[in-house]
Amino acid sequence: MKKFLFSALLLAIATACCNDAPKQIGALRKKTVSEVHNNLSVDCSTLDRDYADYHRYKEYLEPLGVRYIRLQAGWAKTEKVKGVYDFAWLDAIIDDAVSRGLEPWLQLSYGNPIYPGGGTIFLNGGWPTSKVAVDAWMRWAKATAERYKGKVHQWEIWNEPDGFVRHGGGNPADIVDLTIATSRLIKSIDPEAKIAAFGLAAPRNVNYAEPIVMDLAKKLKANKEEYLIDWITYHGYHYVPEESYFTDGVILRNMLERFDYDVAIWQGECGAPSVGHMGGALAEYTWNEQTQAKWDLRKVFNDHGNGVRTSFFAMADMNYSGGDAIKIKNHKGIVATRASNKVSRPKVVYHAIRNFVSVFDNLDNICDKSGVEISAPIYNADSKSVFYLFEDSETSLQSLVLWQGGNVPVYGDWKACADVTIEKFNCKEPVCVDILHGVVYEVQYCKLGKRFKFKNLPYYDSPVLICDKSLVDVLPLK
Repeated sequence: MKKFLFSALLLAIATACCNDAPKQIGALRKKTVSEVHNNLSVDCSTLDRDYADYHRYKEYLEPLGVRYIRLQAGWAKTEKVKGVYDFAWLDAIIDDAVSRGLEPWLQLSYGNPIYPGGGTIFLNGGWPTSKVAVDAWMRWAKATAERYKGKVHQWEIWNEPDGFVRHGGGNPADIVDLTIATSRLIKSIDPEAKIAAFGLAAPRNVNYAEPIVMDLAKKLKANKEEYLIDWITYHGYHYVPEESYFTDGVILRNMLERFDYDVAIWQGECGAPSVGHMGGALAEYTWNEQTQAKWDLRKVFNDHGNGVRTSFFAMADMNYSGGDAIKIKNHKGIVATRASNKVSRPKVVYHAIRNFVSVFDNLDNICDKSGVEISAPIYNADSKSVFYLFEDSETSLQSLVLWQGGNVPVYGDWKACADVTIEKFNCKEPVCVDILHGVVYEVQYCKLGKRFKFKNLPYYDSPVLICDKSLVDVLPLK
């Protein structure tokens, strides 16, 4: 914590702002779901336990522009009486989401205590282990897959099993066997279905994650069933957002390489809170809405720059019950809620994500960034420039995103200057976009062939994008 406060102090007193600040020329026009093609996801989970209410925030989803939503199927909420399924609550959510042009991906997870050995409805509550509970799970999974065939095309099986193992429960082989059997079942019903496994809590905790991944790889390869699993999903919360990939993502990729298991990874859940010292991961920091927005933007850009699909956690603040692993309100929502789950307002991060979505479809291909040089202030030993180069597949025009990384985001709109040189940059009329605020600036640059040298670019602990003006819809200044 002292380290975080020291970094914030250094940044607060750093007043090396641009003397020749770029001129604002307009603002980004935000796009809705019908205008975009991204593979981004926002988390609409915990509805199975009533910690949030989809119908209180559904009107905010389509304008957000994120195409996929993550849902939990809620075995215990659907089957309250043995053998009797009431899907009405989930039907209403999925039908509404599909009508809005959203694409739900559905997680089969958490237990059902009406069966002996059926596990609980809570995080770290365990999976079904007895024969009667496993058989009941498979019947419910079959009914769910059959009901939503044609509406749900992507599935996830279980949530953070390594966390359960870490807390002293569960045999990794059991969740692997359940995952394989459930995947076979889903693909027998819908051969086109795509399936993600596990939602690992923290691959960096190798002693708990590795046995699960290793056993899955071993069993799938032995039976020539690698086709059953399309992704391994992972979470991994870190105060410095880039570490979500550079620690957990890299460790998971290295793990898969050691096991010679060729499967994609997906950052299936991660996000920062907007209020400090409350419930859930990353609680021990004095967060606010601006630092939350900076964190989420840096994480999603960093994931994308490393070829990882990503999901924002979560759509709404979650009012957890005292019986769960999280005891108090989790403020990671991008819309704020009251105790009744009614939305009070969209947060800063909601508008920031809309800005991000408006440029994301131009960032198709990851390019070699070795020809990029950045000269920018260094505030302490942990500070570093983070940057990625992308290409639009339709026009071949390129975009550069950069920010000051290595630290926890801090409150404030300070901006220093960065000078950037890019070799062989395919860009005709460059502009600068501050993603957090949705502001578009003109830029100072000189060009020799395809070599661009930019001067006095705004540079701070939130992403700034350099791209061709034709790639963004700019609303004129009022």
